[in-house]
Amino acid sequence: MENHQKLAEKLTILNDRGNGVLIRMNYIKKICADVKLRPPILTDKIMEPAIKYITKKFPNIDFRGNIQSLISIQRQKSEVMEATTSYYDSFLDVIEFRDHVYELLNTIDASQCFFDITINFDFTKSYLDLIITYTSVIVTLARIDEKKALVGMFNCAHEMTKGSRDPSYPRLSQMFVEYEHPWKKLTEEFGPHTKLVTAALLSLRMIYPRRNLPVEQWRSAQLLSLLNASATMLDPACCATMACEYLSLEVMERWIISKCSSHLRMTTISVILLVNNNTILGDNNLNAAVFVPAVGFLLCHSSLNSNPSSQELWKMALRSGLYITVTRDELLSIHKVSEDLFDGIKGYGKRVADIKECRDHAIAHSGALHRERRHFLRGALKELATVLEDEPGLLGPKALFVFMALSFSRDEVQWLVRHSENMPKIKQPEDYIDNQMAELLFHMEKLKGLMRKYHYVVQRYHIQYLAQFDALVLNDTIQNMHVCPEEESVLLSSFVSTLSVLSVKQVESKEEFDFRAVRLDWLRLQAYTSVNKAPLLIKDYPDLAKVMNMIQFHTKMVDATEELLQETSNVSIFCFYPRVFEKMFCQSSEQMTMKRYLMAFPSVCSHFHWCRHTLCPEEEEAIEKRSLRSCVTFLEQIASQTSAIMLEICAEQCNLNDQLLPKHCVEAISAARYRKQKKAVPKRRVQKEKPGGESLRKDRIITTNMDKMHLMLTEICSSYSLCSDILVYEHIIVPTEFLSSHLEIRLSEIIVRMANYNQTTQEIARPTELLAGVTAYGASLQTLPNYVTVDMARLLKNVLLQQTQPLDSRGVPTLTNFYTNWYLESLLRLASNSLVVHCPAMHCFVNQISDNNPAFRAEEFSDISELRALAELLGPYGLKFLSENLMWHVTSQVSELKKLVVENMDVLVQMRNNFDKAEEMANLKRMLTGGENLLKRMTIIGVILSFRWMAQDCLKEVLQKHCPFLMGPIESLKDCISPDTDIKVTLSVFELASAAGMSCDVDPALVSAIRSMQTEIYADNTSIDTEYKLSCLLLVFIAVSLPSLALDPNSSYSREHGGHNNNVHCLALAINHVAAAMLTVQNKNIEQHLKEFLLLASSALLQLGKNEQKAESKNRESVYLLLHMVRSHRFHEMLHGTVWKVNSATKLKFISTSRVSFILIELHL
Repeated sequence: MENHQKLAEKLTILNDRGNGVLIRMNYIKKICADVKLRPPILTDKIMEPAIKYITKKFPNIDFRGNIQSLISIQRQKSEVMEATTSYYDSFLDVIEFRDHVYELLNTIDASQCFFDITINFDFTKSYLDLIITYTSVIVTLARIDEKKALVGMFNCAHEMTKGSRDPSYPRLSQMFVEYEHPWKKLTEEFGPHTKLVTAALLSLRMIYPRRNLPVEQWRSAQLLSLLNASATMLDPACCATMACEYLSLEVMERWIISKCSSHLRMTTISVILLVNNNTILGDNNLNAAVFVPAVGFLLCHSSLNSNPSSQELWKMALRSGLYITVTRDELLSIHKVSEDLFDGIKGYGKRVADIKECRDHAIAHSGALHRERRHFLRGALKELATVLEDEPGLLGPKALFVFMALSFSRDEVQWLVRHSENMPKIKQPEDYIDNQMAELLFHMEKLKGLMRKYHYVVQRYHIQYLAQFDALVLNDTIQNMHVCPEEESVLLSSFVSTLSVLSVKQVESKEEFDFRAVRLDWLRLQAYTSVNKAPLLIKDYPDLAKVMNMIQFHTKMVDATEELLQETSNVSIFCFYPRVFEKMFCQSSEQMTMKRYLMAFPSVCSHFHWCRHTLCPEEEEAIEKRSLRSCVTFLEQIASQTSAIMLEICAEQCNLNDQLLPKHCVEAISAARYRKQKKAVPKRRVQKEKPGGESLRKDRIITTNMDKMHLMLTEICSSYSLCSDILVYEHIIVPTEFLSSHLEIRLSEIIVRMANYNQTTQEIARPTELLAGVTAYGASLQTLPNYVTVDMARLLKNVLLQQTQPLDSRGVPTLTNFYTNWYLESLLRLASNSLVVHCPAMHCFVNQISDNNPAFRAEEFSDISELRALAELLGPYGLKFLSENLMWHVTSQVSELKKLVVENMDVLVQMRNNFDKAEEMANLKRMLTGGENLLKRMTIIGVILSFRWMAQDCLKEVLQKHCPFLMGPIESLKDCISPDTDIKVTLSVFELASAAGMSCDVDPALVSAIRSMQTEIYADNTSIDTEYKLSCLLLVFIAVSLPSLALDPNSSYSREHGGHNNNVHCLALAINHVAAAMLTVQNKNIEQHLKEFLLLASSALLQLGKNEQKAESKNRESVYLLLHMVRSHRFHEMLHGTVWKVNSATKLKFISTSRVSFILIELHL
């Protein structure tokens, strides 16, 4: 031990360093081959002559001569140096790595080390891995076409800048020349190491054949089954070759076969699995297993002619597949490389024939062999995951089964990935297509999830195993050793003491365990005892190796479970084959039975970060983006399929619910009426099926479309059970959020589509029918949480709340937008032209009987049930938006009214001062212009406000139904408002009450609209007085214009409707609300001005009664009622001591106890 060469430490460091250099070389190759990523220095057209010259003359380039081609480098020498330095340094890393590998391999060869994978597993594996890593680096380097240009440009710029070439350039350029054809040079280099390499490879002859068995033998042995021997279910799974049981088949095949020639360049998935039933490595190590025998017997091919065991092992590896992985998506066509190499060697004709025979065998049989393996593993992993999920306590004794299952499955996945991209021309290409890959990946992720979830169980079991069994067995083994030098004895005793002090209390107290030192010491001990002249030879004590290999596995179960999971289940190869990855997803998603496993694909994206290395930080961002993109794409597609199925079920339920609407029972009612009257029922063209008939079936085997959709929904929702979230780098991705997002978007689109709004024809669905459809969709969606955990209440709230705004979160018009436009442009526009009449008696609008009948019946969109449904759909926010648009139309009419007042201002001032002088009033009235226009516009305002009042009243009913606990306090707050309350406080309370649908003495929305329309409000009293004057004169104008309504034949009062046929009854509401709003804005007394209005209106109507030409004003009685409607408003009830009485002579008397005089108005009722 004193003279050891630190072989263990060097192997560990060089393997890690070699993997980093390999990834770095692969990165350089990729960016130089990609037009988008190619270094700018290589794409600059100015540099083309220099690049061609350097590549042609490499390595002997005349930098000092007056070479015209190098002028571009001379001009930009600093930029060239800066751009090529990182590549030059990376190539120097290859030289450094090669030097250290040479040194270590020579040291190992000089020490005549012993290698046996079943005994000194870690030492042998590290040795073989180093060979494969070194070979992969050299082959990848040889595939970089631009390496000469990059190195030559750097050295040229270096010499131009510093006057001398870089000291490392001669060695580097010489290496490039030597490895122009790498296999020839590599076989020369490894000639002296043939003995040790062959010995290490031959140690696989018991492991690899056992692992590479046909699937029939797997089935007969019931491989990976815990149920085949229930009596031994609790027995710990262990064997003499613990670490070999999950060694990657591909890694072993790479060890056996050999690397390809350097001129062969492939960019596809190719990892030949050549592993026994026992061992697995990580991402790069995994590539080594298939590669070592492949590479091993290529580098040391002399043993193939002299050793039958070597030849048999080599042939078995060649028959396993067509390609092996160099690194990531770089492949080797093993048969072509081997054939090309042996063709040039004398005496290898039989080996070339063997290669061709093995290639034909692989083409004919390997696809079917691996297809059957995947089929077997799907069932085996499903059974294993089911048993362990039901009895997680078995994870302790049967943890080895989990890692074996993951390793076997990983090998088959990688084999298919690299071969499907380079599918051979065969008659059965389906062997290289697997539309059930989702199931295998799903069960792999399921097993990993169980190991992580129940890590405490595994840890607790193995802590007891280490302390109460392994420590005792190791101690007995040490005691039985005949020779045990002092230093080795101290090391072995430290193992026993470390294990003996372990206890379950440490697990219960959640103490952190770290056995890396134990495992490293065991690797050191393997190296010490594998040297030929060591005092203690490990080959003489196989029992010690067996016990220590088992202890090493058990320690990993305590502190390195995650590392072992990464090692055995790493399928990050998908990161470099996105097309294959997406194709497998699409194939699986097309299968009904595979939908429940689709979540495995986005979950696999969390593996991609395992393939990064610190020596190549430049690709970190690209891998992260690729991982996120793939994960999000798959989740989007799964969510899209799920939402499509769910909403299709909702649509079917909506259709069934639509059949129950009252409008569909007319025929049934009519038929019942005919039967009651004993009359013949008229024949109908089509006999409609009654609702509920779809539930009647004679045979349950007959499945309906709804049954199929529910089955599909159950299947695809099962996939969400795999994981609640996915960690991709630092991003936590929640699959159900994608589903919620898709459902939210699609449901919004469906609701908008259900409205059937056509802006051209002004058609729209009735609110009650739309509400019934939305309710049906909501009820169906509420069943989705039975399948998958989704916050459906939040989703529905978000969707419906967005419909209460004019535009949703995506900027698409909503129901609020559609219904606001329709009621304004269709219903209220017709009402403004008296084609539709407001009907107070029935609380709706009705169509007038005319030649130009509207395309719709107004009452079907404006009765109480429809407006309640509208209030349900739009809610307070939507109706507020509707009110704001209504108020905009009101203010536009008020603006026109003010213009009319300004035109007649002088006359109106005189009429206001002389209202009690009948003759002068008559003369002044003749001077007014625009009276009919004034009343028409006031009527339009009244119609708008009447509709708004109806909508607000329905909103109040809806809110009282849904949240009475909220409406009560608002009503109490509103009742606290008195005439003495500050106007700002009053308006604030009224705004709250109005938002809840309550009617207020002063409409806050109208007050706000009128205040905003006043474009100029100055600090001086002039403008305020002007606005106030216009408001007062507007009331005068309206009052003196009322009698002209008697001349309109459409002013007749309809008892059926409870209003006038030309909607003039809406004037009452308009007068009161407009006057109250305008005077509130100007902070004036409302009561005083309404008294004045009543006096003027009473006087004008009194003159109407005295008109001698009563025939012309035949509707004067109807107009008289208008004053009563105006007076019935609450403002007039607040007038002090004012009452209306009807005497027995049917005369109405207006009595004011605050006045001395009485004004009599003759009303002929």
